[in-house]
Amino acid sequence: MDKTKPNPIQEPSSLDGDTPVLRLFSLLEVIARKDQFFSLQGLVEETGLPKATLHRMLQQLESAAILQRDAQGRFYGAGLRLRRLAEDVLLNNTVHGARHAVLRKLVEEVGESCNITALSGSEVLYLDRVETQAPLRFYLHPGSRVPAHCSASGKLFLAQMTPSQRRRLLDQAPLEQYTARTVTDFEALEREVEAVRRDGYAIDNEEFLPGLFCIALLVPRPLGRSNTGVAIQAPVMRVSRDKALQFLPALQRAANAIAAIDAAAVPASKAAT
Repeated sequence: MDKTKPNPIQEPSSLDGDTPVLRLFSLLEVIARKDQFFSLQGLVEETGLPKATLHRMLQQLESAAILQRDAQGRFYGAGLRLRRLAEDVLLNNTVHGARHAVLRKLVEEVGESCNITALSGSEVLYLDRVETQAPLRFYLHPGSRVPAHCSASGKLFLAQMTPSQRRRLLDQAPLEQYTARTVTDFEALEREVEAVRRDGYAIDNEEFLPGLFCIALLVPRPLGRSNTGVAIQAPVMRVSRDKALQFLPALQRAANAIAAIDAAAVPASKAAT
């Protein structure tokens, strides 16, 4: 079952950025997706930027050993520093690996797809996800975005805000109706958010996608608001509200495990501030 049409992170078609550094970074994003050497002219055609501008940017990156040219000097590829950066990120990103292991264990325990989320503007961003092996499932990949007002994780994040903060955020993003169950009235959403604050968990009962049920908890933080959620998603034909509530102990264990991983990754001097 592939009934979803999420809003994935958009592939940049131009080199956007408010500063020269950000434009160089945007160029590196374009380059990082290439699986072969590339030419200056090819980048000109791909980005639409002036040849002189791109040539200057490539020279800067080459002089810093971030890019390198082939033996003939006509084509560019990743330089030593860029390759080392990619390797260091993969080798040292133990937090992501540890979180993913918790997520995988949760999926094995409950038998349904699970994800880690964060609030990004008025949307919920999927940071990581592990799919169930069951043949009937919804596909929502890391990088997908869903509206906060009709997702379980989104309601958790909204419940941490004051009413005025919620109003200010949601006034900029109308409560769009996705299914017959989507709450599109602000006062009705306020009542639901109050229930989430009282209960400590949130559900999405076919509010974003027909046939999809979701239950979510916040990853606890010792101080301040949490911007991390962990959720279980399943087809309604397999998981009812009552069955989802039985998942709460496993979901809480996963949330606590992720909180411990995050706390251990923060230097003691930062944790004390």
